[in-house]
Amino acid sequence: MVELGRVSRSSFYRFDPQAAPNRERDMELRDAMQRIALEWPSYGRPRLTRELRDRGWQVNAKRVYRLMREDNLLCVRRRKFLLTTDSNHSRPIYPNLARELVVTGINQLWIADITYIRLQTEFVFLAAILDAFSRRVIGWALDRSLEDELTLAALRMALAQRQPAPGLVHHSDRGSQYASRDYTDLLTAHQIRISMSRKGNPWDNATCESFMKTLKYEEVYRNEYRDLADARARIGVFLEQVYNQKRLHSSLGYLSPARFEAKAAAQG
Repeated sequence: MVELGRVSRSSFYRFDPQAAPNRERDMELRDAMQRIALEWPSYGRPRLTRELRDRGWQVNAKRVYRLMREDNLLCVRRRKFLLTTDSNHSRPIYPNLARELVVTGINQLWIADITYIRLQTEFVFLAAILDAFSRRVIGWALDRSLEDELTLAALRMALAQRQPAPGLVHHSDRGSQYASRDYTDLLTAHQIRISMSRKGNPWDNATCESFMKTLKYEEVYRNEYRDLADARARIGVFLEQVYNQKRLHSSLGYLSPARFEAKAAAQG
């Protein structure tokens, strides 16, 4: 048999006919992993493992990591960012109220930030507001200008969607857009307390920074937008239908923001 099969004697004795089903199962698992990687190219081992378990697979993280290495399922490479914050202005600066705040539900702390997005022929800017409890995007705006109207449009969307009770804290960096008279007046009119990061301390708004990176790696860097209208439409789909409804967050127990809010509401 060794001569006919042209294999070594040790290989012949190691061969186990019962291992064939396991190899077939491995191929099915690899196929499932490839499908998830195509849908979520930035998922690392923890999120990929959780997504597989949510889809009915009984796998451990070590096996997933081994197959990821063998199949070269690498995440998207990170890139540098363009500075969008201008804190050198004469507008009022507010203390950091979010630093000691313990968030236990929605509409207790909103966090806001701005980033840039490169189109084929120009740069545009995205302003976003998240609920810190669930990481859900509740307001956003995309435009060519960094003027105050960009952040105001995102804030108006958040107010319309959530209609928060008085006492909510709104946290941002010290950028001139968030310190503008129109913006702070709108917050005050809704009895929202204003909070800003300390000077030179990006960690004060780390959750929003993390969201912006996710947006870049999982949506922006994977696409080439024709123009502003195309970018607004496709990014809107990602924010509303993918990020809010489907994307798993390790900080939320590997639930999407929408599912995390629904679970919290059911338990409350």
